[in-house]
Parts: sequence; structure tokens; C-alpha cells
Amino acid sequence: MPAARFVERLNQQIAYELSAQQQYIANAAYYDGEALPRLAAFFYAQALEERNHAMMMVKYLVDADAEATIPGIEAPESRFADIVAPVSLALEQEKRVSDQIAALAAVAREEGDYQSEQFTHWFLKEQIEEVATMSDLLKVVERSADDPMRIEDYLAREVPSSREPDPTAPAAAGGAV
Repeated sequence: MPAARFVERLNQQIAYELSAQQQYIANAAYYDGEALPRLAAFFYAQALEERNHAMMMVKYLVDADAEATIPGIEAPESRFADIVAPVSLALEQEKRVSDQIAALAAVAREEGDYQSEQFTHWFLKEQIEEVATMSDLLKVVERSADDPMRIEDYLAREVPSSREPDPTAPAAAGGAV
């Protein structure tokens, strides 16, 4: 069974992941309202990814015979000053999640919970990709804020509409993909 401190922190992380999901849905809805379908689709896909991260964590806890608690979360920010703000917020969020996952891995290591530490490794790798993706997108959005169609072109050209599932990803509760 995972260390009690790790279980507590992983349950907190589930809340953070679900909160990120909600924020990305809010970002997507904003871009949908601005008639920027590729930005909207990008954030809808990000929302599903965050949900799946939470479900991976739920499954780990269930499989490890630990209690998974599904928390309530605060409403996301849904009003933005301009088209740059949602991406800027997303980058801040991804950096914060990276720090949270690193702290989660540290707790597992401190507790001598090597299975839980191993579980966090995929998420650490994933966060490097997430921060890089949001950082690049923010640069493009900042440069192209006066011509949003350039952002849409960038997304069409550089971001695949669907990604192959990562075979090294942890299994998710409910068969999430």
C-alpha cells in the first residue's frame, strides 16, 4: 500500500488535475466564442488530457488499495482580457503542476514508497512536454495577437489534431484514453 502522505498528496493532485480540466474547458469556450476553432479544439483536447491524468491517479489509488477521494473544485477563470490571457494562464498552470508533481515524487521518495515514486515518473516526463507546448504556444499567440488567424494556421500546421496514445502512460480508471 502507498505511504499515507503520498496518498494524501495524490488525492490533492487529483483536485489539481480536475481543476486544470475545468480551466481548459473555460479557455476552449472562450476561444469558441471568439470564432477561433483551432485554439478551442486545442484546449478541449487539453481538458481531456487533464481529466485522463486525474483518472490515472484514481486508478493507481484504487489498484493500490488506497482511498481515492474526488474533491469539489473552484470555478475556473472564464473571462479574459484578450486572446493571450488564456494561454498565459495555461502556461502558469502547467508550471505549477510540474512543481506539484515533483513534490509528489519527493514525498514518495522521502517515505521510501518506491512504487509510488515510479508511478510519478511518467507524469514528470509529461510535464516537460506540457510546459514546452504551452510556452511555444504563448510565444506564437503573443506575436500574433493582432492577427489571430496566424495562430490558427500555426496550430493547423504544428499541432496534430490527434495524438497516438502513449503506451508508457499509466492505465486510467474507467478506460479513459
